[in-house]
Amino acid sequence: MAKIPLVDILRLDGKTALVTGGAKGIGRGIAERLVEAGASVVISDIDAEAGTRVSRELGCDFVKADMASEEDVRNLVATAVEKHGTVEILINNAGIYPFRPALDMTAEEWDRVQAINLRGLFLLSREFAKAVRQSGSGGAIVNIGSIDSFHPSSVGLAAYDASKGGVLMFTRNFALEVAPLGIRVNMIAPGGVATEGVTAAQGNIPEEVTREFLARVPLGRWGEPDDIATMALVLVTPLSAYVTGASFIVDGGRLLT
Repeated sequence: MAKIPLVDILRLDGKTALVTGGAKGIGRGIAERLVEAGASVVISDIDAEAGTRVSRELGCDFVKADMASEEDVRNLVATAVEKHGTVEILINNAGIYPFRPALDMTAEEWDRVQAINLRGLFLLSREFAKAVRQSGSGGAIVNIGSIDSFHPSSVGLAAYDASKGGVLMFTRNFALEVAPLGIRVNMIAPGGVATEGVTAAQGNIPEEVTREFLARVPLGRWGEPDDIATMALVLVTPLSAYVTGASFIVDGGRLLT
C-alpha cells in the first residue's frame, strides 16, 4: 500500500458517510468532524425537526429513520447510494438508555432497547455491507458501544448493558465476516459524555449515582461529543488502515477505577 502523506491522511474527500442518531450529541459531533474532513454526510434520526435543522447547519443530508424498522434502515442506505453513488463509512450511533431496574421493566421496554441498540445496528451494518459489496469500494464501520459493554456502571441499566455487550461481540464477529469485502469494523466505548440525551435521562437517575460516577473519572470531567468524534475520525481514515475487530475505550480513565 502506498504511503499517504500526513497532510492528506485525515481527508475524506469523495467518501460518503452515514451517521445514525446524527441530530444530537455524539452523532452530531461525529457528523461535524466528517463534514470537516470532506466527506459527504447523511445523518439519520427519529427526530425530524432536529435532523432537518442540523442538516442545514452542517450542509449534509438528512433521512428520518427509526433503527427498529427494517424498512427505514433499507431506505436509509438506498437513499444514500442513490444520492451519492456509493457509501463507504457507517457510524452506528443511535441508541436509547432508559434507566429502569430490570425488576420494574416490562418485556416491551426491554425489547425496544434491544431493537434500537442492537437489532437496528445489525440491520444497518448488513445493508451497508451489501451496498459496499456491490460497489466494491471497501469501507469502515464504527459502532458506538459503551464502557458498559465491559462492566456495568449502575443498577438500572440491565437492558442497556445487555445491548451494548451485544454490540461488542457483534463488532468482533462481523469484522471477521466482512474483512474479505475490504470493510473494517471497530467499536468505540464511551464513558460518561455530556449530551442532550444524557441530560434528559438524568431526571430518572438518582443524583448520587451521577455524582459517584464523575468522582471515579481520573481525568476529572465528563466527556464531550468531540472526544468521541475525533476517535471516530481516526477509525474511518487510513490512520487505522490495519485495525479491525478492535474496541477503543474513551472514558477519561473511568474503567481504571
